[in-house]
Amino acid sequence: MPQRVLILGGGFGGISVARTLERLGEPVDVTLVSRDNYGLFTPMLPEVSTGGIETRHIVQPIRAELRKTRFVLGEIERIDLERKRVLVHHPLLGVPSLLSYDHLVLSLGAAAHTFGLPGVEERAVQLKTLDDGIRLRNELIRMFELAEVAADEDERRRLLCFTIVGGGFTGVEAAGEVQEFVDSVASFYPGLRASWVRVILLEGGSHLLPELPEPFGVSASAMLKHRGVEVVTGDQVACADALGILLKSGRHIDCQLIVWSAGARPSQQVRDLPVEHARNGAVIVNGDLSVPGFPGVWALGDCAQIPKPEGGWYPPTAQHAIRQAPLLARNIAAAIRGRATKAFVYRSLGMMASLGHRQGVAEIFRGRMLTGFPAWFLWRSYYLFQLPGLDRKLRVAMDWTLNLLFRRDIARLRISGELSAGREGVRTEEKPLPT
Repeated sequence: MPQRVLILGGGFGGISVARTLERLGEPVDVTLVSRDNYGLFTPMLPEVSTGGIETRHIVQPIRAELRKTRFVLGEIERIDLERKRVLVHHPLLGVPSLLSYDHLVLSLGAAAHTFGLPGVEERAVQLKTLDDGIRLRNELIRMFELAEVAADEDERRRLLCFTIVGGGFTGVEAAGEVQEFVDSVASFYPGLRASWVRVILLEGGSHLLPELPEPFGVSASAMLKHRGVEVVTGDQVACADALGILLKSGRHIDCQLIVWSAGARPSQQVRDLPVEHARNGAVIVNGDLSVPGFPGVWALGDCAQIPKPEGGWYPPTAQHAIRQAPLLARNIAAAIRGRATKAFVYRSLGMMASLGHRQGVAEIFRGRMLTGFPAWFLWRSYYLFQLPGLDRKLRVAMDWTLNLLFRRDIARLRISGELSAGREGVRTEEKPLPT
């Protein structure tokens, strides 16, 4: 009887594990469970959030990628490691089902973590999912539309202050993209002054891009400031209120739109597992990506903390997840055949960040720094090559080409759950339109 391999999560890692198992031709019955029927190419999500790339161009239907794997659309409710089964809730039918396994792969990624700070969960827009990207784009356009008809200058300035919290890769790239977006669309709103628009990037540490040596963060900060982004380092968020953000230093930033990218942690289902966890809730695994104490259970990507042979831990990046997946699949095949598994060993090719306006920063060749247009071009070339599917590559390349010729689109497409101000419980009053 074929061994049952159950993969939880349809991100980089999960899809790649399933694809590798298909190629290996092992006698296994593979099932992949994901709450979405597509895989999201997250490195390009900030560009989707500002209209630089069309939404569907960075997603790939899972059923189109995996021909032999059974796909189940569902949300994970409970993982029972002792009985080797997972309770899945179907989002369309609303009914639960139990899936049993011989080998379980945890590839559930991570969600934004607001550290329990008052008001942040309710006020901030996150940037982890495709829904987040669509919402952020709609909110950016909404702020311009509201500012156009606001009655006083102070309110306009507050609406046009866009604050990104977190100076890591996601926050830096989001700040660059938001600045490029506002530069592109400002002329559509003649009633607004350019001096009213502010993009602020907050980082609690001493410099941006803390995953890289300090000179990289300093260089990224200088390029963003040159473009008009206000960079604030060494100060942390205390809370968010109706008018903006209060910092621990006592400074208050008046803003309506807050983008949160300051932390991430695995889902509650992963954090509740009876295994050893890292500080952020990730599952601590062995070098071969197996979970200690539970034979047949494996983990990779953002929901796993993977040890380096020389000590320390691998960073939870897409670059590493893409390379962990094939090894994990081969280790499953080796375990089924009773052979020895191999530890994950990988030397990073470098790390890159796109800063918008054809600027970037990259670490290459073991700590050497590349900045400006060459770094931006390297970022785009690398991730375009990594994008799954020739059709997606061509569509994204066409989006980038059109961006050189035309300004960003400001059509705001309302989605389910978005209501008008009067239906959101917001108190409104009649104000004369500015003349």
